[in-house]
Amino acid sequence: MKSGKPMRKVLAIASVGGHWVQLLRLKPILDKNETVFVSTHKGCRNMVPKNVYYNTVDASRWSKFRLVLSFIHLFIIIIKERPGVIISTGAAPGLMGIVIGRILFIKTIWIDSIANVEEISVSGKIALHFASRVYTQWPELESSNINYAGSVFS
Repeated sequence: MKSGKPMRKVLAIASVGGHWVQLLRLKPILDKNETVFVSTHKGCRNMVPKNVYYNTVDASRWSKFRLVLSFIHLFIIIIKERPGVIISTGAAPGLMGIVIGRILFIKTIWIDSIANVEEISVSGKIALHFASRVYTQWPELESSNINYAGSVFS
């Protein structure tokens, strides 16, 4: 427990690369809770040495079989870890986690990549149908169902 409030377990999911970098920018906030990290490269484990870490299958919309494998693997992780919240900065594995969270009635947060300046990403558009909250990092993309609260690079 920190500050007298019960800790909530958070499952934080992101693909390797820019999505992972953006997720790590949230670490000071995530560290206020018990956070379990999931990414698509074994080397990411070294960046969160004090946290539980899972490596999962990297997938994309062009690799349907790997998407199914990712979904199954993430489903097993989520059942095992039983998080109170799932958060993702993208891409496909994060979206799979958001979908599974919806199925299991877990609160979910999608933060669309800062790289999506003119419109929300393809994964973000799908996440709008499943996530409890969707955030953009650009004020121009805020709408009735897409929230803006700043950039993770600010």
